[in-house]
Amino acid sequence: MGIPILIILAVVVLYALSCINILREYERGVIFFLGRAQKPRGPGLIFVLRPVEQIVRVSLRQDVLEVPPQDVITRDNVTIKVNAVITLRVLDPLRAVIEVANYVYQTSQFAQTTLRSVLGEVELDDLLAHRDQLNQRIQAIIDERTEPWGVKVVSVEVKQVDLPDTMLRAMAKQAEAEREKRSKIINAEGEYAAAQRLVDAATMLAEQPITLQLRYLQTLTDIGTEKNTTIVFPLPMELVSLLGKFDSAFAAKKDNPTPPAS
Repeated sequence: MGIPILIILAVVVLYALSCINILREYERGVIFFLGRAQKPRGPGLIFVLRPVEQIVRVSLRQDVLEVPPQDVITRDNVTIKVNAVITLRVLDPLRAVIEVANYVYQTSQFAQTTLRSVLGEVELDDLLAHRDQLNQRIQAIIDERTEPWGVKVVSVEVKQVDLPDTMLRAMAKQAEAEREKRSKIINAEGEYAAAQRLVDAATMLAEQPITLQLRYLQTLTDIGTEKNTTIVFPLPMELVSLLGKFDSAFAAKKDNPTPPAS
């Protein structure tokens, strides 16, 4: 009688130990009692009375899902390869187990189709310039589809955009032309500003003629400080004007000589 009792006690102890389950802080256990889902349990120590009860462990931590590269034709008929990274987490373990067979695989498939459809509606320039807005739009679409499963899409990030070589060369030429255009505009603005300053200086010199003489003397001083063989003879402007009048009178007399007296 003692041996069968020990065997029975050993079986009971082994069965009790097999019923013990320890769930971590980030885990929940969905219990099925005779095939019917019960309220999730955990974290901590729980008992599962097998075989009438079964447990499915679900992690509540954020999970990163990488979308493989997708061939996308943009609105302006440019073929590109785009991949993305999706961050998701389970909010309702019961629905994540009951409503879908594999929520990670399902989310991956929805992400691939959504990525192709959304990026196919925009042009290449918008894709490169407004990537944040596209990420939010893709996230909203995927999150709307996964919400009935109790899965929350935290973020969607377009990771890499691979362009064909011909498009890269065309974009490089465009950038070079744009920079050349900017340099020409800056040069023209500099010429305009310099011309405007010259006009202002001429107006000021016209109002005060003495400033022209001062500027002339300053130029002579600058020339004298240099070691050169240049000899400068300053002539008053009145003398130059007087020489010009004599030259004009001499030319007129030469053209109209005085007739001899009869």
